[in-house]
Amino acid sequence: MQESPEFLSLLSHSTDPGEKYSSYPKGYKPGQTKYIVVTGSVMSGLGKGIFSAALAHLLEDSGLTTNLIKMDGYFNEDAGTLSPFRHGEVFVLADGTECDMDVGTYERFVGKDFSEKNIFTNGRLARRVNQLERSGGFKGSDVQYYPHVTGEICRFVRESAMAYQADIALVEIGGTVGDEENRPYIAAMSDLAYREGERNVFFINLAWIIEAKHLNEQKTKAAQQGTNLLLQLGVRPHMLVCRAENPVAPATRRKLADRLRLPERCVIDLHDLETIYHVPGHIRDQDVHRIVLEYFGLADRIRFERESWAEYIDNFLHPTHQLTIGLVGKYVGPRDTYASIHNAIEHAGTQLRTHVHVQDVSADEIEAGSPSEAEMLERAGEKIRGLAGIIVPGGFGRRGAEGKIACIRHARLHDVPYLGLCYGFQLAAIEFARYACGIPAADTTENVPSTPDPVICLLPEQYKIEGLGGNMRLGQRDIVVKEGTLAHRLYGGVRAYERFRHRYELNPRYRERLEEAGLVFSGWAPNQPIMQILEYGKNRFHLGVQFHPEFTSRPLRPNALFAGFLEAAIEGATGRSVPRYVYGSMA
Repeated sequence: MQESPEFLSLLSHSTDPGEKYSSYPKGYKPGQTKYIVVTGSVMSGLGKGIFSAALAHLLEDSGLTTNLIKMDGYFNEDAGTLSPFRHGEVFVLADGTECDMDVGTYERFVGKDFSEKNIFTNGRLARRVNQLERSGGFKGSDVQYYPHVTGEICRFVRESAMAYQADIALVEIGGTVGDEENRPYIAAMSDLAYREGERNVFFINLAWIIEAKHLNEQKTKAAQQGTNLLLQLGVRPHMLVCRAENPVAPATRRKLADRLRLPERCVIDLHDLETIYHVPGHIRDQDVHRIVLEYFGLADRIRFERESWAEYIDNFLHPTHQLTIGLVGKYVGPRDTYASIHNAIEHAGTQLRTHVHVQDVSADEIEAGSPSEAEMLERAGEKIRGLAGIIVPGGFGRRGAEGKIACIRHARLHDVPYLGLCYGFQLAAIEFARYACGIPAADTTENVPSTPDPVICLLPEQYKIEGLGGNMRLGQRDIVVKEGTLAHRLYGGVRAYERFRHRYELNPRYRERLEEAGLVFSGWAPNQPIMQILEYGKNRFHLGVQFHPEFTSRPLRPNALFAGFLEAAIEGATGRSVPRYVYGSMA
């Protein structure tokens, strides 16, 4: 029986819509951007983000333009709802994107502001594929894992590279090799390497080297197996970066090179260093950037090789002061929960040639057992005694709030330098209202919706102004700074630009009473009754801000508020004055 021409045409590959699918954005040419893909094996938390950022730093110092992209396997749209205990801090970008803390590391290392084009999650992937399917973007194809799902990952990577006009784009795949949720990204990057052509994609795998103390040797089997798993997924790494507590022995590196069929110069030592800002210099000494550029055929593109952090590292290694400050929070323990604050402290401390030890102060412990206000104040004093200053970071919810307020009160009464960030601004206003203005019921409607004195609350008129609805105010915004104030001196002018992440505000009905009692509001939103900086002039340094200055701090340009806070802490602890830091320079 002869088949009809219509039936035969349906069997033709030329009419199969799946064959026409392309993951290339308009105007993109394969090979126009080189790609470095960074994976991790053995365990998570290896420092893939730090390594990726450090390598980008070296490439930028060599005169090339880079871009960094973080791929995360969770099905959240972004990091906004992730617990700091589970995933570290939520970092906020200038465009308001809530993202993984690694993107903050990228910004600090390369000195660029990134955007939503630099993060991708399975949640975003699912939405992207679904929207394309619903709108007919796949032209009638039955949507499949390959080529459509992996293709959309590749399209995002290429679009991001084009947006930043990158010579080289670094793609970090979060988690570990073998995680089921990461398989789409590894498959996509394998396809990227195939489609981009020979020597346009370079794979780097990080692996943990186990140090068996009872054997007094470094074990490589886990690193071998983790890398072999990557091979099974279709990716052969060109470089292995060995993470370890101590320097990786030459014999260990030779063994890994032999077992994994890698040139020995491509097995890199990356042991724990004193500061993450040592990493670029450490891998520079092993020619990591040159190995990559030689592979890409770009070695002749190196126009210069700066060491832009040499002075920073020298200041870090040779401090003239030592002091300890307290970080009063409820997410105490893991450093990653307040990673940007730790970085901002280091940036400012290094600028002031001061090594700053950060001591966790648990707000939960202060309020445990429902003590009286007097007992909480006493506990706070015991925790803070001997500290050169305290910081109350951002946060949400009732737990730990009263313990933080007790610490703020002790700091104000005893002239202990205080810096409040976001929630720290709100709680400082509540503390002052209660104990300086005689408003004992002062509170935030976030914690006590029925409080008779909502000093901190959601304001209906702000919805109209900002169009927020029930969402947070997110991203970088303008701040008007009052002349003659501490904030004005630190910022060096009447305008500041910082990043926000909050829902609640100072209730303007209480502003006049607070000011009459001595509180100064030194920063506010332009043309809006939204207070954003408060300070108490009777103390050496008592300042709260509604935003997150830690997100804009950089190694060579510390945030002015952290520098001012440490200036006061140093002077209070040593009795000696220090050079004033003003908006990016010493005065």
